[in-house]
Formats: sequence, structure tokens, C-alpha cells
Amino acid sequence: MSHHLHIRPATVEDCALLAVLIRELAVYEKLEHEVHVSASVLEKTMFGITPRAHAVIAELSGEVVGFALYFFNFSTFLGKPGLYIEDLFVREPHRGKSVGKRLFTHLCKTARQHDCGRMEWWALDWNTPATDFYKAMGAEAMSEWTVYRLDSGKIEAVAEGASPT
Repeated sequence: MSHHLHIRPATVEDCALLAVLIRELAVYEKLEHEVHVSASVLEKTMFGITPRAHAVIAELSGEVVGFALYFFNFSTFLGKPGLYIEDLFVREPHRGKSVGKRLFTHLCKTARQHDCGRMEWWALDWNTPATDFYKAMGAEAMSEWTVYRLDSGKIEAVAEGASPT
């Protein structure tokens, strides 16, 4: 079935669709309460003056079956860009049909085209299908690194010189 799969770059006209797909992903990841994205936000951040992210959409016979959203970062040690996969999602009825593998391969080709020194992403510990998939693709878990995060309120506090706690 995957041989009829078409992967195409997302366009500004896809922002409403991307917002729906992101919500579907959030439901799957049990993080729906954290989603605040809208089509207008995606238009501004992905297709505005300075695009901050890119996406590709997987279609099977005209039906949208998945997407991947990514951006480029930079490795100071390698002196090269990297490709960071923010999200890779395949709708439930189409999992196990090589859609995820084709999206991942597409991102690898994109990374190669941009001379990236690495690709990175996060995966939820409990998401065994995802972690098994990534290991099968040759990925290694970076267990010696700890992810840190500041939310927008704490960013504002630090930027203003206040204590974020």
C-alpha cells in the first residue's frame, strides 16, 4: 500500500489541516491539554517572514495519513546544522503500513540535502511503538542527557530579571 504514498511539503493552505493533525497527535500522546496551536499561529511561524519550522504531509490516494514537522538547529561540536524532528505522526488506521518509515526516510534525505551532521528528536518513554520504530531505524537513545525546559512565563520572568520560581 505504501507504494502509492505521496509525501509533499506543507503549504500555507495546510495550516488548518496541520492544526488538526497536531491535536490528533496530542490526543494519542495524552497531552491534549497542552495544545494551544491554531492555523493562524502556524501561518505566522511556519510561513511568515522568518519561517521557524517546516512540515511534510503524507497522502495515500489523496487521503492525509500522516505528517512530520521539523526545523534546523546547529551543532557547535560538528560545525554543521542538524535536523530536529518535532513531530512525526501517522493516523491510527495507517500505522504499520510503512508510512512512518517513508516519512522518516524523507526527513533523512532532507537532512542529507542540507548537509546536516545529525538528526534528533524526543520520544515519550511509554510510547513503545515509537521507540521500537526509532531503534529499528538505527537511532540510539541519548540517556546521558537531561532535557530542560522553560515555559513562556518563566522565559518572561528571567528576561525581566525576576526569579522564575
